[in-house]
Parts: sequence; C-alpha cells; structure tokens
Amino acid sequence: MYRLYHYPLSPFSRKVRLVLAEKRVEFDLQEVRYWEPEPDMLRRNPAGKIPVLRTQNGFYAESAAICEYLEDLHPDPPLMPQSIEKRYEVRRLNGWFDDKFYREVTEKLLGERVFRKVQGTGYPVSENVKSGLKAIKLHLDYMAELLDQRRWLAGGEMSLADFTAAAHLSCLDYISDVDWNRSATVKDWYAKIKSRPAFRKILADQVPGFQPPPHYADLDF
Repeated sequence: MYRLYHYPLSPFSRKVRLVLAEKRVEFDLQEVRYWEPEPDMLRRNPAGKIPVLRTQNGFYAESAAICEYLEDLHPDPPLMPQSIEKRYEVRRLNGWFDDKFYREVTEKLLGERVFRKVQGTGYPVSENVKSGLKAIKLHLDYMAELLDQRRWLAGGEMSLADFTAAAHLSCLDYISDVDWNRSATVKDWYAKIKSRPAFRKILADQVPGFQPPPHYADLDF
C-alpha cells in the first residue's frame, strides 16, 4: 500500500489524493505539519515540501511529477489524453492552476485566512485577502470561457487538469471563498467533479479550528 504524506488543505496534496482515488489505488494518509522542522520530512523530500508519496520503490515528491508517475504506472482510467496537442493543453492548465492561480488566489486567501493561524505567523494581511478575492473572479471567468467551448477544462474528456483546478477550488470552498453564483457553467463543472467517488474523502476532511460551510460537502449545492 502507498502512503501519502499530506496536509488536508494543501491543494497539491489534494490533487494527488484525487488521482490515487480515481485510479482506485490503495493508499493511506499521514498528515504532516510540513512547516515545522522535522528531519524525517527532509529525508523524504530534501525540498521540505508536501505531498510526498511513499511506494515500495522509495519516496516521490512534487505533485505534478507524482501524478504523471501514477498515470504511467496505473494507466486506467486515463487522466492524460493520447494526442500530443491535448497532453500539452492539460500540462498548460496544470501549470496555470499550480503556479498562477496558486500565487494570485490560493496563497493570498488560504495562506492568509488559514495558514497564518495554524502556523502562528500573525493576523491576515487585508491587502492580500482583497487581492485574492479580486483575482479569483478573473480566474473563474477564464474557466467559464474554457468551459463554454469544451465539456471539460482541457477538452472533451475529464483529465488531470480538472483535478488540479478542483483541488485548488475545493480548498478555497472550505473557507467559503468561491462565489459559485458568478458562473453557472463553472458551478456545474465543479458539481460533476465533486460528485465523483474520488472526492468523497476530501469532502469529509475536517481542519481543527475551521468549520466548512454547509454547502461544502453538499453534492447538490
């Protein structure tokens, strides 16, 4: 059985959890407060970051690399398209959410509202929160534009790009920072994603000191 070292509100951890669950790969979870000094964490990943996946062959780090490793090792059901052009689009969107969306939105909102408290680094910086709330509107509009042309974010089939985006949005939804009324198209897309069996354990996550809104685990929100 695999073991995933994670934190419940880490979007990068959630992405790997979704891929493992979608592919029906058995794994257990070990929560890690990765911001605290821990020699074992550096042994698993010298970068000191999560997620880290332990297999019989060793430790694997970096969520994008882990997900493609799992795709190669467990190809069914596929989360990467066959064509080169479509695979490019999946990777482009993975980068969009894990880099641009994370810097402009996730880090500004989740970082200020949650991680400052759990890490004991002070009170939220209101300018960052305002910036994140402004930026998420633009990102939701971009997603709506894509989904108006496609069934899923990267094309006609569900892919790793959808799980990457959903991992970030699910963390933000836990703290009520997604305006689902902004786009019916994006809301319908997220409803399809969160209704998948792979999402069940994520919707059951509880972070001490933070209570999710009632709609968080509601499949008909």
